[in-house]
Amino acid sequence: MLSTKPSLTIVRRLKAPPAKVYAAWTDPEQLLRWFGPGSGVALRAEADARVGGRYDIVFRSGDGEQHNCHGEYLEVVPDETLVMTWEWITTPERRSRLRLDFKAIDGGTELTLTHDQFFDEAARDSHREGWTDVLDTLETYLAPGGDGR
Repeated sequence: MLSTKPSLTIVRRLKAPPAKVYAAWTDPEQLLRWFGPGSGVALRAEADARVGGRYDIVFRSGDGEQHNCHGEYLEVVPDETLVMTWEWITTPERRSRLRLDFKAIDGGTELTLTHDQFFDEAARDSHREGWTDVLDTLETYLAPGGDGR
């Protein structure tokens, strides 16, 4: 019997067009302005959003701990879809997959974040909490006057 690895899906409606939301995820300068859970802050961001390209994000969480996530882009459809591997520098053996779908809706974008192939349920649950905070920060960044211009 094949075991299914844990996954999570979060859907968020954002008041910005898909091109703007997509750019927030793929432009390193923008990632520096919003990426990080809660009161976290991005310290370094690199992104080469093309199939086979890589990204690397270093951020400090609200408790002062530094984190580094990185991976490779597997699928890139500008303003529509990003699929990438996801791994933490401290646990490379726990590689997972992140998919972002950007769908135009009246008044903005429906962003569907699907993160799958987690090592275990604890990793999934931890990421659900982190992604919820990160998406809150993205929503604030993209709101009028939120610095997302």
